[in-house]
Amino acid sequence: MTFSLLSYIINPDDLKQINSNTKPISITVPKSDIIDGLPDGILALISPIVVYWIFSTFFHIIDTYKLAEKYRIHPSEEVLSRNQVSLKIVIRDVLFQHVIQSIVGYSVYLFDPIELTGFENLKIWELKQKYPIFKSWIFYVYYWYLQSLIKIIIAFIIIDTWQYMLHRYMHLNKYLYRRFHSRHHKLYVPYAFGALFNDPVEGFLLDTLGAGIASILTNLSPRESIFLFSFSTMKTVDDHCGYSFPFDLFQIVFPNNSIYHDIHHQHFGIKSNFSQPFFTFWDQLFKTTYHGIDNYKEEQKKITLEKYKLFLKERKMNKKNVNLKKE
Repeated sequence: MTFSLLSYIINPDDLKQINSNTKPISITVPKSDIIDGLPDGILALISPIVVYWIFSTFFHIIDTYKLAEKYRIHPSEEVLSRNQVSLKIVIRDVLFQHVIQSIVGYSVYLFDPIELTGFENLKIWELKQKYPIFKSWIFYVYYWYLQSLIKIIIAFIIIDTWQYMLHRYMHLNKYLYRRFHSRHHKLYVPYAFGALFNDPVEGFLLDTLGAGIASILTNLSPRESIFLFSFSTMKTVDDHCGYSFPFDLFQIVFPNNSIYHDIHHQHFGIKSNFSQPFFTFWDQLFKTTYHGIDNYKEEQKKITLEKYKLFLKERKMNKKNVNLKKE
């Protein structure tokens, strides 16, 4: 089964060169683009924007036609009753952030070197000569696949670290919160279009700069950047979608999901759950995880939508009872 899978991801002609005792010929040429006529570096700027609007529109259709109400975190009417900003303003601000993001990205792209190809088999062959005890396909898989995966995971961690530190500081500093971050928290009931609804300065610092730094530090190729930017965009939209689907891979794989982030948007959790968008280890390390729902978690230490709704209902009732006693 393993070798059957390998046959789909390994070019036999490449493997023949790598196994040869003769050094492969290296002819370095510019790498072709995924879409002919559109540089991969430009596609890396376009793809997250396209993904954002397509993925957000998907959730908006579900919202509008009430196609998945049983999976909604909050009742649909709360979007209008609790949120302090209109959909029109949200969309306007996100569009403005995408303009800034594109200008900054294009400015960096102008200094990117031309991506080359044709030397890969030589590099893998040299690794094989250095460590002859390993089979050639191991070096092939590492060079073409595992290396990219490792870089992407490190980029995830860099983005999480950058966003946690800056996000938390914007909550701790009263001026920064009032001036910048409070704008995002006008959405008490998050929805997909509002994932990147921020003050423009915060949007640049938190999202554009954070992802850019991760890409530069890990030396991602344009194609790796396409994946990182698009994937992290989809993850951010999913975190704000307002739904908790049992079949959503984003919410299954990552501990930081729509319910986890929804807690941060509520009054009771606004000083906790700062981590975003992938993991939660910084909240755990700095003890900023919200523990008010611990009694509602299942055995796998993960709260379900049903349990979270029960928590919100009981909290609302307790708050109502306290107010009645005061009267």
